[in-house]
Amino acid sequence: MDKIKKMGKIMLIGFAALFLLSWIIYFFNLDMKASVYLKKLMDKVYDMRKRDRRL
Repeated sequence: MDKIKKMGKIMLIGFAALFLLSWIIYFFNLDMKASVYLKKLMDKVYDMRKRDRRL
């Protein structure tokens, strides 16, 4: 019974930490800020590609 309580407490702390992390990401709009940064990186990779310009 003691192991179940300990496991439940660990799961509760884990869920609370995940909830807090997701709330911080939502509140500060960090997902959109990260996507802007990633788009800049992906544009660099895309621009380095060789292109076939034949008609």
